[in-house]
Amino acid sequence: MLDTRTGSFTEFVRAAEPKLRHALISGYGRQEGWEAVAEALAYAWEHWDRIQTMENPIGYLYRVGRSRGRWGFRRPRVVHEMNPTADDSPWIEPALPAALRRLSPRQKTAVMLVKGYGWTYQEVADLTGISLSSVQNHVERALAKLRADLEVPNGA
Repeated sequence: MLDTRTGSFTEFVRAAEPKLRHALISGYGRQEGWEAVAEALAYAWEHWDRIQTMENPIGYLYRVGRSRGRWGFRRPRVVHEMNPTADDSPWIEPALPAALRRLSPRQKTAVMLVKGYGWTYQEVADLTGISLSSVQNHVERALAKLRADLEVPNGA
């Protein structure tokens, strides 16, 4: 866990920003996710005296960003499709972006962080503030939905 009492705000941002970015972009898409990260870090700056005394400040800021991502951005959503045929990008299943969009934000965040970024269930639980078993349920349900949407056999 990050010790915010002895470090500067800049050091805190260096440690917190990548985690917030991965989680919020996974859950809300690139544009809204980046905006939620910016909102969460701006909130941290404004309330640094309180944030630095918290036991899990990154988890708290994740929830700040998540609430801003859910309620704060009411403009029409622009969806940028991935281009799986680009030479410089790895091949992905063409139907995967649409299947990911059909997941709930919590399921998408959990499965992206665990399967996409290699986070542990405990790391996701600490960040999101939900129980370890809830993270496991979100990942399992997300994978089941993705398999069904992509018509992948259960053993794969």
